[in-house]
Amino acid sequence: MCWSRHTTDFFLIGAILFYSCSNIPENKQVPDWEKDVKTIIEKRCSECHQPQGAGPFSLLTYENVKSKANRIRYVLENNIMPPWPADTNYRRFLYEKIISSKEKEILLKWIEFGCPSDSTKPLSKISPNVIKHHPKPDLAVHPASYPQLAGDGKDAFLIVKFPYTLPCDTWLDFVRFVPHQKKWVHHVNGHLIQFDATRKLPDYYKGVPWYKEVRDSLKNIYRNMHLTYTDKKSPEFPLLTPNVVYYLPGYFPLKYPEWVGGWKLSKHGVFLMNNLHYGPSPDPLTDSSYLEIYYRKSKPLRPIRELQMGTLGISPIIPPLVIPPNTIKSFTTQAMVSQKISLLSVNPHMHLLGKSFKAFAISPSGDTIPLIRIPKWDFRWQYYYTFPKPVVLDKGSRIVVIATYDNTSDNPFNPNFPPKEVSEGMGSESMRTTDEMLQFIFTFVPYEAGDEEKILFREN
Repeated sequence: MCWSRHTTDFFLIGAILFYSCSNIPENKQVPDWEKDVKTIIEKRCSECHQPQGAGPFSLLTYENVKSKANRIRYVLENNIMPPWPADTNYRRFLYEKIISSKEKEILLKWIEFGCPSDSTKPLSKISPNVIKHHPKPDLAVHPASYPQLAGDGKDAFLIVKFPYTLPCDTWLDFVRFVPHQKKWVHHVNGHLIQFDATRKLPDYYKGVPWYKEVRDSLKNIYRNMHLTYTDKKSPEFPLLTPNVVYYLPGYFPLKYPEWVGGWKLSKHGVFLMNNLHYGPSPDPLTDSSYLEIYYRKSKPLRPIRELQMGTLGISPIIPPLVIPPNTIKSFTTQAMVSQKISLLSVNPHMHLLGKSFKAFAISPSGDTIPLIRIPKWDFRWQYYYTFPKPVVLDKGSRIVVIATYDNTSDNPFNPNFPPKEVSEGMGSESMRTTDEMLQFIFTFVPYEAGDEEKILFREN
């Protein structure tokens, strides 16, 4: 009897659902998966929502999307997704993760009417290969040994080497760090070490593969990792190019046109993650993250330079970055431009107490040049924001950054309850998730005539 009642309820619910999905008013134009919805999902969602993306689940098939329909409706109605913190009324960038009101209307209407599709035809899928930030890599490079983390609930900072050998020297376009432990990898800074093939090389595949606790000098670390020449000639250490690899949640490598960017890539070398930061995992884990390497067609003409303001950077934070409990407090940092430059991209960085961020430049004549404004900081989504065209800053211009932090109980991301005083710490401690940072990183090239009109967008 009990079984029969539940069965009756089940079929009644099924009948109601069938009625609501199949009796769509004839006078309403209902979006279709193939004609309307698939393109929007591909353009606005699947770049992150795929197996190697930053999203927690895939949206590459009709079934994927339909199963997440209620969640998609919620994040659209509450303007949570797509995640694009930058204010588009202040400054526009390439690769903006935004959705138009028309696209949002189509998706919400499609969900409202039960995610309809033409069931008489096979439903095509979205291929990850067509997504602009994921072309096919030329090479995959794995670490000499996969790092092991104890799962002690503390932040971990590792130095990890990713050795490689190529048939010959070539040109490097960009490197993509592919996180395995997406939930715990917070950020990565990596250098490129290149060996001169005419010297006596170490067996750089051997030696210490990775360090967790760094209590030794960098020279001894490099020697122990077999990253020094063995012929006892000078110099002992090979060429190092800093900051070739970069990663933050939601970050995609910058792909520039042929006129700017790129590096020489020697046949013998190592990508050295000098700072691979993991958040405080409560469980032991093995990280099999790897690198995707993308070659460049021609010799780099204008190598990109990078500077960092604020924490560990070229400019002091005023006042010092100390945030008392139960306060909302703002800080500034400023730097003078010593030569005329063409600004390519900017990367604001704060941690969990971040509330808002604004950066602008003031020209020698007093004009204000907007760079970026993030009215509602979200630690989970941080990007290198690339300008459509270079932003030219004259010599003597001043870059100004204003960052506000919320160290109150009203901040849902505050790691401390009750709130306690938070500062930027010392050395690598300034990078712990529960400490704070104020950084403004920007990439540029020395100015050349006509840079104002050059396009930074590049197709695959």
